[in-house]
Amino acid sequence: MKYFKVPDANLEVSNVVMGCMHLTELSKADARTLIETALEQGVNFFDHADMYDCGKCEVLFADAIEMNDDKRERMILQSKCGIVKCDGDGAYYDFSRSHILESVKGSLKRLKTDYLDVLLLHRPDALMEPDEIAEAFEYLHSQGMVRYFGVSNQNPMQMQLIQKSVKQKLVFNQLQLSIVHTPLIDAGMSVNMKLDQSIDRDGNILEYCRLNDVTVQAWSPFQKGFFEGPFLGDMENYAQLNQVIDRLAEKYSVKNTAIAVAWITRHPANMQVITGTTKPGRLADCCSGSQVPLTKQEWYELYKAAGNMIP
Repeated sequence: MKYFKVPDANLEVSNVVMGCMHLTELSKADARTLIETALEQGVNFFDHADMYDCGKCEVLFADAIEMNDDKRERMILQSKCGIVKCDGDGAYYDFSRSHILESVKGSLKRLKTDYLDVLLLHRPDALMEPDEIAEAFEYLHSQGMVRYFGVSNQNPMQMQLIQKSVKQKLVFNQLQLSIVHTPLIDAGMSVNMKLDQSIDRDGNILEYCRLNDVTVQAWSPFQKGFFEGPFLGDMENYAQLNQVIDRLAEKYSVKNTAIAVAWITRHPANMQVITGTTKPGRLADCCSGSQVPLTKQEWYELYKAAGNMIP
């Protein structure tokens, strides 16, 4: 497992993260096996959100491993807040001071811990008041309830708007990225060209994060589109890509899942890859991609095989 130090944070993190969104699809015993597999593979970073099964994923996580101080110190726990969809009134976003504080207190209770290593604001809230966010973050940090902060799915201007008021540095941004979902990279690959690929869809957020020492966390690393299913094994839509992946998997003696992970971890931005699998074997396969040394030629070959143009 590859580890790296997060800039502006006293965190040494694995570049593969266990995502806990689907944890409640498992029994308590199976959840314990999955978490133990992650730890055995060297994963030290676990991603939660207060809205994952309305908090039940956090409860199961802590119960499955029988959380105590010793186990807590072996883990970096991250949770997210801001999406409200468990109150029966439909989904909306809330970055108010009161909601952030209430959400964090709930996560701490469910995870059976006194602090979160990382708190992310979950997607953008169009009605956010940065000064309220600043008040919430200052309270959480001063009380030792949250060590570090970040966002998810936000562009540079949204991050700067928050950072104008917030004293604590935003050190993470969780963004969707896979070999077949590459808006983070496409516009930069085809600058000043009259192509759909050259459309800047996110304000050059990848370059912004690199310039400002923000660690990118890639979610849905095996998905095509917005939860439209995996591209691995999809020979109808991605035959050429799968052929290249299978060839490289054989070369490096890993599974195809590992190559999909390696394509992301090969990027010099030092990204983390968030896995969402509930299968211990597949999680181990993901972890084996942590340090696969793809060459530049292989990285670009995969990018092109996914249907992108290299000018």
